[in-house]
Amino acid sequence: MSFLALRSVDWTLLAATLVLSAFGLVTMNSFVEPNTFFEQQLVWLCISLAVFFFAGLIDWRFLRNTPVVVTLFLISIASLALLFFLGTITKGAVSRFDFGAFFLQPSDPAKLVLVILLAKYFSRRHVEIAHVRHILVSGFYALIFFVLLFIQPDFGGAIVVFFLWLGMVLVSGISKKHLALVFLIGALAFGGLWGFVFQDYQKDRIRTFIHPLTDIQGAGYNAYQSTITVGSGEFLGKGVGFGTQSRLQFLPEYETDFIFGAFAEEWGFVGILLLLLCFGVVVWRILREAFLGATNFETLFAIGVALTLAAPAIIHIGMNVGLLPVTGTVLPFVSYGGSHLVIEFLSLGILSGMRRYRRATHRDVFGDEVVMQ
Repeated sequence: MSFLALRSVDWTLLAATLVLSAFGLVTMNSFVEPNTFFEQQLVWLCISLAVFFFAGLIDWRFLRNTPVVVTLFLISIASLALLFFLGTITKGAVSRFDFGAFFLQPSDPAKLVLVILLAKYFSRRHVEIAHVRHILVSGFYALIFFVLLFIQPDFGGAIVVFFLWLGMVLVSGISKKHLALVFLIGALAFGGLWGFVFQDYQKDRIRTFIHPLTDIQGAGYNAYQSTITVGSGEFLGKGVGFGTQSRLQFLPEYETDFIFGAFAEEWGFVGILLLLLCFGVVVWRILREAFLGATNFETLFAIGVALTLAAPAIIHIGMNVGLLPVTGTVLPFVSYGGSHLVIEFLSLGILSGMRRYRRATHRDVFGDEVVMQ
């Protein structure tokens, strides 16, 4: 690896992600034996770091080319569609391919492709965002991913896609009138989903969210146990390996959907603050790259990456503390899983590669200078 490539690495950003990953590893390793989650996740972390440094060596300006973006878009749609024919059903959802030695969840690379697609689209048209056509066209792109994820069903992934699109539209300069229209369409769509699409268990999760104590032995069990687990950590936590709610498996899915609850029980309020601080550093460093992006594409891509990390983190923590319905969303860098971890580090690796041709200061400093696309 060349010295120039190493200089392009944001070591502060990388250190924050490694601390988050270490929090996840320690939490997985503190449960009953035998436990293979720790060993497997450690292997995935090593692979992810290799992907990160390799991606930092590449000149990613080819992503601005329309044929490249269209090809990635079509491949993502095909991979999500193939799940319904070749995918493996796990916990009621057909969301991943089984390759024997490992599983591949195509929704994770699809989200990265959507970031690239929206960054490409709005980098050319952000000055015309006042025209509702561009909101509808970009919304159609996102809707394809949303529908394919929703019918798996991967409700959490579909919600992340929606917030990614909404965030990209907002930063591109959507008008208040069109924003109100978006929320109106969203409300109508939710009504339609509730009436004709949602399965009974999905409705039960939302009902339990509104009235959390109505069915704590059934649909509300996971959410109820999670809030108990988070609260039992108190200020300093019970200590690593001493989380009784987690170790005795009252808390379900402790290594994935509810790892924040397991972490909070053992590390307490102080640990939660450290974890949130690390996430804050990650988002801050990514937005700093957006500020110094070489063109509108790099700026919007960095913002999209920040959204793909912040949205699931907020949803995951929200459902662990009882503020949001349970949707089956992992905590970036922390939860068990290879697909999401590799894609998260790949996203940061692409940003690292873009750092090598970023601007030394923000483009506004140059006044009327033309920004090359």
